[in-house]
Amino acid sequence: MIKDNQRYFNRLHVVVDAVTIIIAYLLSWVYKFVILEDAPGLVFTQYCMVLIPIVPLYLILYLAFNLYTSKRVQGRRLEGSNIIKANTIGLLLIMGTFFLLRNYSDYADYYSKTMLFYFYAFNIVLETGVRNLIRAGLRKMRKSGFNLRHIIFVGYSSAAEAFIDRIHSNPQWGYKVKGILDDNKEIGYNYKGISILGTTEELEEILSNNQIDEIALTLGLREYYKLKRIVAICEKSGVHTKFVPDYNDIIPTRPYTEDLMGLPVVNIRHVPLTNTFNMLCKRVVDIIGSVIAIIVFSPVMLVTAVLVRTTSKGPLIYKQERVGLHNQNFQMYKFRSMEVQSARSEKKAWTVRNDPRVTPVGRFIRKTSIDELPQLFNILKGDMSLVGPRPERPFFVEKFREEIPRYMVKHQVRPGLTGWAQVNGYRGDTSIKKRIEYDLYYIENWTMGLDIKILFLTFFKGFVNKNAY
Repeated sequence: MIKDNQRYFNRLHVVVDAVTIIIAYLLSWVYKFVILEDAPGLVFTQYCMVLIPIVPLYLILYLAFNLYTSKRVQGRRLEGSNIIKANTIGLLLIMGTFFLLRNYSDYADYYSKTMLFYFYAFNIVLETGVRNLIRAGLRKMRKSGFNLRHIIFVGYSSAAEAFIDRIHSNPQWGYKVKGILDDNKEIGYNYKGISILGTTEELEEILSNNQIDEIALTLGLREYYKLKRIVAICEKSGVHTKFVPDYNDIIPTRPYTEDLMGLPVVNIRHVPLTNTFNMLCKRVVDIIGSVIAIIVFSPVMLVTAVLVRTTSKGPLIYKQERVGLHNQNFQMYKFRSMEVQSARSEKKAWTVRNDPRVTPVGRFIRKTSIDELPQLFNILKGDMSLVGPRPERPFFVEKFREEIPRYMVKHQVRPGLTGWAQVNGYRGDTSIKKRIEYDLYYIENWTMGLDIKILFLTFFKGFVNKNAY
């Protein structure tokens, strides 16, 4: 029944997409030739003829970019990115076709290429808007108890608890957990209202007597020897099965897999920024962004320099050793915000609320993050990036590497002026473990779009923060 509903929904979605493409195309024609009053070159019906290949082309591209997969847990950012990619390739294919036909048809010469760019913009905006409306409608239905997927867990473990926690926190996903099968817990034992129904030996019987849409294999590590038998039962039932490993604190959130002649290999850590092209793109953005920021903030930096120099004794710029990319130390720049102190006393001490070492001007520039602006020159030098995990002093790196698992992973990318942890409130005297969790998420899920999002959020959440002191 669920599969039939999904097929019906996908067919309806294709129709909606086709109508959206046509509307976007017609809007671009109206904008180009009616509102802007440009000369069309061709009659309206000739422009409409181009829709005949455009509509199926774009629908195929949407399919290729996974835009018809379930929206149940797919993020808006990923979907938006795929819409842009599909439309970009569509535009390039159409433009390329007209270029190849330019010597064989006057039609290709007279057709307005500018209108295609308007269509590109209109289609992305409309497609994103329509899909967000569909997403909102589906989530509202699921919160109301409709369009649910019934799921059963096989194995009680920390993975099962984590999955249940997320389902409870996201009712819009539309999951209804029927229960858990486990060989070590008593029948009736429950976790947040989800009960143990029986043992794994009863899986086949329960699947045949209940309408189950999904099975989640959440066995504990010591029970993986049962996996082959359980998977065989699940495969025989035809029910969609997913595997949630009980070592999720070890593998990355987006596992990077390799195929060694039929042997699947999961890499412990996938870092997109180890890719040369990604690294180059990020570096170019860093250089351009830091130059622009230096120009824009130069009046603020000039006023700050005067205030720091005239209100307290000591150097204008404070240099502090930090650990950066590949565990290499560098000198990080800041406007001096404290009274001058010995190197030994300052390097082992955190700044705390109402710290007496902070000057009156320093208190303001720290609260507003103005003291961090000289790090734009660190970015130009290549020590840092606009976005990345915040760098720490060598003393604390040595301390945390022993206390916090995976702490050193943050040094696989350049440290940043701002970061995912900072815009989520983890800066200053806050949980180091939580900060590392956010840093690891950023490292494993880096995209240029995520960097732009963090920079945008920095203006609203990063500059002035209650934990900055």
